[in-house]
Amino acid sequence: MGEGWCVWVTGLPGSGKSVVAETLIKFLLQKGIRAQLLSSDALRKVLTPKPTYTLEERDIVYETLVYIAKLLTQNNVNVVIDATGNLRRYRDNARNQIQRFMEAYLECPLEICIERESKRAETRQAPRQIYTRALRGEAPTVPGVGQPYEPPINPEVTVNTAHCTPEQAAHKILEAILSKWYI
Repeated sequence: MGEGWCVWVTGLPGSGKSVVAETLIKFLLQKGIRAQLLSSDALRKVLTPKPTYTLEERDIVYETLVYIAKLLTQNNVNVVIDATGNLRRYRDNARNQIQRFMEAYLECPLEICIERESKRAETRQAPRQIYTRALRGEAPTVPGVGQPYEPPINPEVTVNTAHCTPEQAAHKILEAILSKWYI
């Protein structure tokens, strides 16, 4: 059995990670390629049902996320990670442990992320109103506001989601996957 691949969709909260990752999974299926979606928000609900978002807690969540992705890829399961992974070291850890790895950076200005997050009805398991609470000082650990978000230095794919639809972003990532592992 061969190795699966892993694509980590990263970006600020509100940059479109969840909807782009879900759309990417659909596009892959249309090409006959199966992939497992791993969401840090879904994993966090199991690991830390009452999250505090401390650095220690984030370390545990992201180490577990990478561990699961590594096991899946070793068993020929393709993985799409939907996670902010605010510190570069989280994503570098995945790159170091997973043989076939790609980083897809959803670049989006903080102001647009804040505006989107305040208006969205469907949070896809993410906490609600995080920027509103962060700007009021009630949530000091939100990446981009109270905590740093370290963008990737050399991502395989960068998509500015302020200027494209989730479908366009997912299509660009799909093209990168196809050219790297299927052509």
